[in-house]
Amino acid sequence: MKKKILSLMLTAVLAMGLAVGCGPADNGQPADGTATTADGSGDASTPAASTGKRVAVAMPTQSSERWINDGNNMKEKLEALGYEVDLQYAEDDVQAQVSQIENMIASGADCLVIAAVDSSALVNVEQQAKEANIPIIAYDRLLMDTDAVSYYATFDNKGVGTAIGKYIEEAKDLANTDETYTIEFFMGSPDDNNAVMLYNGLMEVLQPYLDNGTLVCKSGRTSFEDTCILRWSQETAQQNCENYLTGFYADEKLDICATAFDGFAYGCKAALEGAGYTVGKDWPLITGQDAELMATKNIIAGSQTMSIYKDTRLLADKCVTMVQAVLEGADPEINDEEQYDNGKLVVPSYLCTPVAVDKDNYKEIIVDGGYYTEEQLAE
Repeated sequence: MKKKILSLMLTAVLAMGLAVGCGPADNGQPADGTATTADGSGDASTPAASTGKRVAVAMPTQSSERWINDGNNMKEKLEALGYEVDLQYAEDDVQAQVSQIENMIASGADCLVIAAVDSSALVNVEQQAKEANIPIIAYDRLLMDTDAVSYYATFDNKGVGTAIGKYIEEAKDLANTDETYTIEFFMGSPDDNNAVMLYNGLMEVLQPYLDNGTLVCKSGRTSFEDTCILRWSQETAQQNCENYLTGFYADEKLDICATAFDGFAYGCKAALEGAGYTVGKDWPLITGQDAELMATKNIIAGSQTMSIYKDTRLLADKCVTMVQAVLEGADPEINDEEQYDNGKLVVPSYLCTPVAVDKDNYKEIIVDGGYYTEEQLAE
């Protein structure tokens, strides 16, 4: 009973943290698609007077629901402020993104917002932007090895890993149990600095349990190098999981799939179904990140245990206020000037608050928060 009360209190605290961690919740785009202005004071459906300035937004891919939402939210909010917006997706093609950004610069962008496919490939084009006096804001993926980036808008990426780790720790009562649990890891892309930070946060929580034998990784693949998945590929995650199940779990069940992304959770689900696992019987705990619509449906159905809810409406709001401040010669709000060293400078950042959601709190956090409707989740 005490544990249930503590869980409810933690949920309430996390929900409050989300509300203040990245600006007011009602600044985002409601589930019906109606947008508001960046400061929450106007109706984005009413066109604002043109500022004559152009904002270019380079997104990595449309293969993930969250990036589509990010791009659309930002475009609507920027246009509501009177900016012309050039939104492009590179479909995880590094050279395509380089070419897109080159064209954005040549087309006279006044500000660049970049969510990189591979930031190491963008150093030269970022230098071109700097020489053209075009400010750059990194969006949710840190731009590495460049002094051309001005600001960074993201979620607390190490905090995401910590939240996943603590969820596993509490769900399995690792601090008190005499049981042992098998676990396999599916971590993010090696060319994404966020993936490393998430891994570090996760392992700060779980490494002691690997060390004392409470958690057992039968594949032995626990390092970031051994568990990272290039380009956040769902297909690779599924293949890895199938290989683990065949090679190490023929005579013993896998208890935990510690994944860093909802797409990985989908891949693990497919692999587990293929291996004969059954929801409600021998189904493992499966983690995720982004609280995508499909992931939330899977959480309700029991085929995914939890996800990290990152309200990208709020992240888009924060990035838009950064763009507006930069273009108006003001200083944007910053809450971190220590964590994000890109190899050239510590990038001034604003970190939004991630929240763990599962079947017990998704209604309170996601539905009541207007991110998805009950109707969407029932489709």
